[in-house]
Amino acid sequence: MAHLIPMFKFTLGNGQSIGPAELRALWARACGSSQVGVSRQPGPFGGDGRPTYSLLASQHLQDLPQVETRIRRALEEHHLRASLIPLHN
Repeated sequence: MAHLIPMFKFTLGNGQSIGPAELRALWARACGSSQVGVSRQPGPFGGDGRPTYSLLASQHLQDLPQVETRIRRALEEHHLRASLIPLHN
């Protein structure tokens, strides 16, 4: 498997959540690759803060603006209010 790096991070709206398998499937479709990963970091303040999710992919992922558009659309289609932050150049 290729070395994966964080490409995006995001938080979800209050009371919203997504499981790792579902998030990985959304991310894989947006990237057009099965060589992806996801992670979830607990939010600040213990259980009261919103967690931060990271989307990981190969540093050689092509057409990042289009991938970003697809992941934003996928999150919206699943009725998830995400604050998505690109980590790529």
